[in-house]
Amino acid sequence: MKKTLLVLLTLLILLPGCSKQQNKKSAGTYTISLITDIGTIDDKSFNQGSWEGLVKYAKEKGISHKYYQPTEQSRDAYLTAIDLAVRGGAKIIVTPGYLFETSVFIAQDRYPNVNFILVDGKPHSEDYSEYKTGINTVGINYAEDQAGFLAGYAAVKDGNRKLGFIGGKALPAVIRFGYGFVQGAEYAAKELGAASGSITINYHYTGEFNATSEVQALAASWYNSGVDVIFACGGQLGISVMAAAEQTKKKVIGVDVDQSNESHTVITSAMKGLQVSVYNCIADYYNGKFPGGQTLVFAADNQGVGLPMNNSKFKSFKQSDYDNIFKKLASGAIPRMDNLDSNGSPKVVPVTIIRVTEVR
Repeated sequence: MKKTLLVLLTLLILLPGCSKQQNKKSAGTYTISLITDIGTIDDKSFNQGSWEGLVKYAKEKGISHKYYQPTEQSRDAYLTAIDLAVRGGAKIIVTPGYLFETSVFIAQDRYPNVNFILVDGKPHSEDYSEYKTGINTVGINYAEDQAGFLAGYAAVKDGNRKLGFIGGKALPAVIRFGYGFVQGAEYAAKELGAASGSITINYHYTGEFNATSEVQALAASWYNSGVDVIFACGGQLGISVMAAAEQTKKKVIGVDVDQSNESHTVITSAMKGLQVSVYNCIADYYNGKFPGGQTLVFAADNQGVGLPMNNSKFKSFKQSDYDNIFKKLASGAIPRMDNLDSNGSPKVVPVTIIRVTEVR
């Protein structure tokens, strides 16, 4: 009886303290929020790059911030997470990736007093019949073709002659990465005076962004057939390509963010300026210059793309080589491969030296 009484007294002492702590937590608000695309904030890709930009600004200015992870990859799950963020006090919500296009299309009207930053996408209806970037929304796009160009150019300049490109879904952004890769390799080949067909590129879309045994087997077969380096362009599929590269002692080019820490096989990465673009858009909001209703393009001329030269593992391609080619892209001396066909995809890159083999 005494023991039971002691337990009850202990509970009576503890419960008020727990209740106060819970109320304090629920009373908190988070002004800047990010919704992940089902992945985590350490995915070495869109979630992480966007979150780092958000956190950098929030910590500098002492602003409360939080991220929300949806229960599944669907429009409704994203809308539910957005609603949680709004109810949590969010005034700015960052949504990283094209998967948010339909949910932001709805949310921008549902929450007119909340500002949305849609990374790498444009808000549109479910059936693509209507595109609308509300006055409380800004879209951020990137010159993937320029990032891919830099990767292809550096790979050839560094002595690689058999290249590979494995992309995920054949979406415009992924296609631009790939076509830019081909364009850069061709540009470098011309500078080197290479013979026609002396530099080759195996080219393939997997149709998904997942790491699978099939992707690893494909990459391994390419490496075993003589391919020196593969540009792995598709989220988690890069893990499979890196695994194949480790087995065959070959090389990988990463994508979106600096992936050098993922594997010793990564010699460089075709990066998008995720951190700087998200940071700048949040800063614009607080400076009263939020570019609502617009779709911004981050390219070489505003540090929106690039290679992480400090962490790249090139044999002969130097910082000065990179600086020279980057300046040409930034100045427009090398035109952007930005002409789209009727399907919204970049037109095929004309090549005279590079031999491109599309693997089905």
